[in-house]
Amino acid sequence: MTDKEQYRELCTKEPSIPIFSRDWWLDCVCGENQWDVLLYFSDGCPEAIEAAFPFYTPYKKGITMPAFTQTMGIWFNPNFGKENYSKNLLRKQNICEQLIRNLPEHTYFIQNFHYLFTDWLPFYWKGYRQTTRYTYILPDIQNIAEIEKNRSYNIRQNIHKARTKYQMEMKSRLSADSFLEINAKTYERQRKKAYQSKILRRLIETAYARNQGNTWGAFDPDGRLHAAVFVVWQENCAYYIAGGSDPIGRKSGAHLLVLSEAIRAVSNVSASFDFEGSMIPGVERVFRSFGALQKPYFTISKGNRPWIRAAVKALRNCFSTRQA
Repeated sequence: MTDKEQYRELCTKEPSIPIFSRDWWLDCVCGENQWDVLLYFSDGCPEAIEAAFPFYTPYKKGITMPAFTQTMGIWFNPNFGKENYSKNLLRKQNICEQLIRNLPEHTYFIQNFHYLFTDWLPFYWKGYRQTTRYTYILPDIQNIAEIEKNRSYNIRQNIHKARTKYQMEMKSRLSADSFLEINAKTYERQRKKAYQSKILRRLIETAYARNQGNTWGAFDPDGRLHAAVFVVWQENCAYYIAGGSDPIGRKSGAHLLVLSEAIRAVSNVSASFDFEGSMIPGVERVFRSFGALQKPYFTISKGNRPWIRAAVKALRNCFSTRQA
């Protein structure tokens, strides 16, 4: 079996692999033939996978991030590393060094690493750069009453306004066409072209088929869709992927209402909720006002700076509709 075949098998049985690094997600956002993975096998148990490093190569000698994908990077198997802190740190550094050596030849590299990856020194030693970004997490969302109590007064008032003054009706599992239409309106407001709508449609349809994602929309009494969000999940975490709102929906508080309803719904299937963060001040403020905790994560890069700037710009476009 190839590393990729073994990794696909691992994804079917290992719950700790983040959703953005799973084979089905990568097939959707990269295409089956444009991503690959490096595996590190345990010295003590040669058949056991101790770490994995999936990567996306859309261009010759270029490794970058696919659309709608917050993080990739190196995943460490939590079933290993039971030794003391110093030995565990050294073990992970040695694994990183080997995986970096085994990457395909590249002139530029940029990846966001999951916030659980906390030591980028092996990349620094090899000449890579690092920028810290932030996401916002709601932990323990099963305790939904406590989660909702911790929201700011302004968030709670806007949600109440959407329910009472504007009499919003919630519906889930919107058609992909309906969601893409409302998603495009957010880009229109920013005078931008809708971002990767074909990939977003494929993600929605695949998540529906796998029962790992849903859309929620807020409709006024006349049946007009004011706002919608798309969320995916697995057992350990749910993720806010994309959203959109009609200009009037921003005044009604509908976007905050659908986000609130989505969090309440996924509290039955996931342990936490990841807003996927934003470096935009107004968006960051909204996510923080939901009571979410700030989590730093690394963007690690190397190579031709113009290519890096273009990749960063693409990532910003991807995340620009996750706002309320």
